Amino acid sequence: MIKITNTHGKRGTAALAACAIFAVTLATGTSVLAQESLERLREQGFARIAIANEPPFTAVKPDGSVSGAAPDVARAIFKKLGVDDVVASVSEYGAMIPGLQAKRFDVVTAGLFMKPERCRAVAYSEPILCDAEAMAVKKGNPLKLQSYADIAKNPNAKIGAPGGGTEERLALEAGVPRDRVIVVPDGQSGIKMLQDGRIDAYSLPVLSINDLIQKANDSNLEVVAPVQNTPVYCDGAAFRKDETELRDAFDKVLAELKKSGEFAKIIEPYGFSAKAAMETSREKLCMASN
Repeated sequence: MIKITNTHGKRGTAALAACAIFAVTLATGTSVLAQESLERLREQGFARIAIANEPPFTAVKPDGSVSGAAPDVARAIFKKLGVDDVVASVSEYGAMIPGLQAKRFDVVTAGLFMKPERCRAVAYSEPILCDAEAMAVKKGNPLKLQSYADIAKNPNAKIGAPGGGTEERLALEAGVPRDRVIVVPDGQSGIKMLQDGRIDAYSLPVLSINDLIQKANDSNLEVVAPVQNTPVYCDGAAFRKDETELRDAFDKVLAELKKSGEFAKIIEPYGFSAKAAMETSREKLCMASN
């Protein structure tokens, strides 16, 4: 089970930890620097991950345990690297990279899509989860919103989006004024604001919007997907820039999972395509203009 923060790790003696890491190093072929990072994680007993509580990317269950495609992939990889547990902190997207850089997390596994500016700030793994953009709107789409540009053109239209997320940026870049882009703390709040008429659209990736609409079970809502003139995005696990060796160790196991078919078994039940993640690369996504 993946746990929420305030869980204390298991600590063994330095000698036992060193022996364990030596075994992991032999098995994975990781470098000395990666070995040091892995030793630190093994000594604390877990890897601290940042999530957004945005199903199916990430989800916090009623009992406090954490699931979702991104944490499940991270858990499988870290276990193979000898790190037994994962402890999750819920964070807004805009706070994830600063939190990572401030060492409040060891890695971000939250559907944080790769963008050139983000690639300059963090060390991404190879792609894990891919998705397109969607909007939830009222039944019949009364304002005929098919794109962020449509919202910009309509002086009465307001859109809700996660603070610091891709959707907020896309809306602003399309010309939607700041006062008509409403920062929403979570998916449930976004749907409630849409139902109450406080916003005219709520935007998230397709799978996230579909999950929210299904849970809302409200026949007065519908989905616009994909949003016109937006690309398909892919995320990756994000590490600190000074921990590329740990990222490389993570990537090595990720590649093994993709090759063996275990990767597909983890993410496809959540609705993601393993093929989509395997057909692109960190290099392509970090150089993309969108």
